[in-house]
This record gives sequence, C-alpha cells and structure tokens, in this order.
Amino acid sequence: MSTEVDEKATRKGEVATPFYPDDNDQSSVGEVERYEYDDSRKLGITGSAFIIINKMIGTGIFSTPSGIFAATGSVGVSFILWIVGGIITFAGLSVYLEFGLAIPRSGGEKNYLERVYRHPRYLATCVLASQMILLGFSTGNSLAFGRYALYSAGNREGDGYEARGIGAACATFAVLIHAIIPKWGMRLVNVLGVFKVVILLFIVFSGFAALAGRRRVPDPENFKAAFDLSDADRWGGGGVYQYASALLRVIYSYKGWENANYVLSEVKSPRRTLGIAAPVAIAGVTTLYVLANVAYFAVIPKDQLVESDVIVAAVFFTNMFGDSAGARVLPVFVCLSNLGNVLAVSFAHARLNQELAKEGMLPFSRFWASNKPFNTPSAALFLHWFVTIVILLAPPPDGPAYGFIVDLYTYPGAIINVFVAAGLIYLHYNKSEQWSSPWHTYLPIAVLFLLSNAFLTAVPFIPPNGDWNADGYPYYLFPVVGWAVMLLGAVYWVGWTQIWPRIGGYRIVAERTIDETGAEVVRYKKVDRHKLE
Repeated sequence: MSTEVDEKATRKGEVATPFYPDDNDQSSVGEVERYEYDDSRKLGITGSAFIIINKMIGTGIFSTPSGIFAATGSVGVSFILWIVGGIITFAGLSVYLEFGLAIPRSGGEKNYLERVYRHPRYLATCVLASQMILLGFSTGNSLAFGRYALYSAGNREGDGYEARGIGAACATFAVLIHAIIPKWGMRLVNVLGVFKVVILLFIVFSGFAALAGRRRVPDPENFKAAFDLSDADRWGGGGVYQYASALLRVIYSYKGWENANYVLSEVKSPRRTLGIAAPVAIAGVTTLYVLANVAYFAVIPKDQLVESDVIVAAVFFTNMFGDSAGARVLPVFVCLSNLGNVLAVSFAHARLNQELAKEGMLPFSRFWASNKPFNTPSAALFLHWFVTIVILLAPPPDGPAYGFIVDLYTYPGAIINVFVAAGLIYLHYNKSEQWSSPWHTYLPIAVLFLLSNAFLTAVPFIPPNGDWNADGYPYYLFPVVGWAVMLLGAVYWVGWTQIWPRIGGYRIVAERTIDETGAEVVRYKKVDRHKLE
C-alpha cells in the first residue's frame, strides 16, 4: 500500500494536480506520479451513462411540474425553465468534469472544495459533511410514495399525516431491507430502476397520442397563448421569488447528473468515458423531461395541473385513460419507482455517513461506523432514517409539504455549487496553484454556473407576491434552514479542530493512503501536538 499520497493517484496516461490538505506538506506540488491497476471491473461508457440516468430520473419529473407551473403561471415559461435547467446542468457538468479528471477519485465536491479551500484546514470538509448528513434525506421520494399509494387506492388527499405515515413506512422498509438483507435490497433497486424509465417513456409516447386527439378529456388548449401571464396571480406565481422556487424544483429534477463523480475511482479511463457518457445521459434526460412536460400540458388543464401537486403523473393517467382500473394501476408503477429511489438514496447516503464516521469526523464515530449486528452499516442507515423521518413529519400538517422538502433538499446544493464554481475560476487565474486538468471549462461556462447558483441562493430571501405564509410557514424558512445547517458545520469545525484539540493536547491530521485497487482511504487522526512540533 502506498501512503502519504493525495491527488497524485491517477489512471495510466492521465495527469492530475496533487493536493495536500495539510498546509505543512506541499513540498512536491506540481509533481506527477502514475499508477497502474486493473480497469477490467471498472465502469465503461454504458455503465457510467446508466448510473447518471438512473439517479437523474427520480420522482421529480413525476411530481414537480405542478409546482413549477403554479410558480410561473405560464406554459411557455415553464418550458423555458426546463430547458434552462438542462443548460445549467451542462455547465455544471463541465465544471465537475474539470475537477473530477484532475482529481480522479470518488467523493465529488468533497475533493474539489478541499483542493481549493485549504485554509482554514478541514472547514470545507466539515461544512459539506454537515450538509450531506443532515440534508441528504430521502423524504421527498418517501412522501411521493405515500401520495401515489393513496391515489392508487382512490384517496386523493394532500400531504397530510396519512400520506406521510405511508412515506415513513416506505423509508423504514428501505432501511430495514438494506440493514438485514442487503443483497435483496440492491436487487430490488436494480429491478425498480427499470420502472421509472419505462413509465417516463410511456408518458412521452402517450403525450404524442394525446396531441393526435386520443384522450378521455377535452383538449385543454394549453399551447394557445403559451406565454400569457395574466392568470399567474390566481396561483400565487409570477414573481422573482416564485421563478427562483420553480427553477430550484427544476434543478431538483435534474439532480444526479454529478453521480459519476461520486464513484470516479470506479470509472474506466475517466476522460474518454465521462466525456461521452455524461453529455449523452444529460442530453437524453433533458429531451425526455421536455417531452414529458409536453405530454402533461397536452392532457391536463391548467387549474387541474396546479391542484395536482405531487401526483401529476397520476392525474395524467386518469385524464388520458379515464377513471379505469388501468388508470389506477399505472400510478402504482410510479409508486414503485418512488420506492426504488428511496432504496437507492438510503443505500448511498448511509454508506456516505459510514465513510464520514470511518474517517473519524463524527461524534461517536466508532458507533456510526459499525457494521453490527448484521454486517451492514446499520447505525449509519438509522442516522439516515432518523433525518428522513424528522423532515417528513416536521412541516405543518395542512400545508403542501412536498414543495418545502424539495426546496430544502436542493437549496444547499446551490450554495455548494457557488463555492465549487468560484473555486475553479480562482484556480484558472491563480498561477501559483499550478492547476491542470485533462478537461478545460471556458470562463463563460464557469461564470454561468456560478451566477445561476448564486441567483438560486440569494433570491429565496426576496419576499414573494402575496401571502408570506401561504404554505403554512414563512417563505424564507427553507433558505434559513439551509444556511443554518452550513453554519452548524462551521460550528462543529471550531469544536472538532480548535477547542477539543486544545483541551486534549492534540491536532487533527488527515492521513491519506492509496490501496492496491487505486481507491483512496482518508482518516482524520488525533496526533499528539508535541510530536508535530
């Protein structure tokens, strides 16, 4: 095993800029080492494309179009926002590719923020860890599962405790199956992953049939005067705040485009593989999303679309095929798709929680890192479940909880993206950083990604048109919570690296190793202060 190695680890023939989180260890900046290891079991182009597609196509496209239209009040503007979301995603992809190919290891933005924001040491890591643990929940998917389950049974109520209770049962099932019989959990993830793609394609082709006049309801004529904003006030939309909220929900539906960066150590020949797989996957999903919205607007009248809230796809099936047994069965497939997403998110985030515990970053790390009693990350799964249930039950019982949950989940990601984009621009123009990457992001693309995320970060603090508490909670609640979680990470950093070490007479030091497979292992260890002096 090779020790004391940072970003030097790279695939054969590719160059990476070394990174040293410890500011006392930068003697070899600019040097390059090459490692060769077996790529035969790594992800190729097809595998990388599907790992992105399966994460991107979640519950968002089946649930968020209602809130997006209500916030804009315009069919045409809704379409523009979906296209803008695709453009922002492509810009983000370029930024992440440049970072990822320069630092070709799993972990995503954790690696990128550590590379740029080295002072104060470990602050960026703590802030990001706080966001990932406390806001990396599967609540939105769980609630959507509950709503679609009720709809299939003939109950079309809102986000009350009945739907949330079913959602809690869904989250509990996902955690238990991963904890007790993990092999079956992953098999179920793979099987259910097919449903969301099939259902989305079914909606798209049904939309083509609807445009040809084959529907059970009259033509809603939504494409006439598509950019008319005269009715926006009826649904509380049309303001800057509402546009930002709508774009956040579009971005939520595109989440997952960066998924390959989290497992980059498992990607074969990253430059070639991701250079093909990622753009193809994102272009394909963007096209499907726009066509799915065409289908929705071809079948669902505007007022009904606004009222449909989470169950947009279910209303589409009813209007398309009538209130038949078939129309009730189809939402079951969306429900199963939601379950697949809950299973996938629970699996991934529990292991992220466990890895953070193994690194020694969490209080009681030994407990959270444990594999007892089923030789699975049971404690880390419980942590993910606890956060998911708290966020699921916390919103007011009579309010539309799904929109708040989506905004809360997406908003902190916009904050992180601001720092990632700003960091890349800094690396480009600060020659002392000696930054190089096989992929180059042009300045306008990086600036677009930076400004779009800065917009999404700042605008939610601008008061909306109409009632400030229309959804049962203040409009500024989700951005305040998002920033509070980030601040909590900073507070934890103060205790973890400053206060407790001074009391205990030690320092926190990152020990990085590269194992035989090329995977990096990071451990934050307590080292006696006197040994470092």
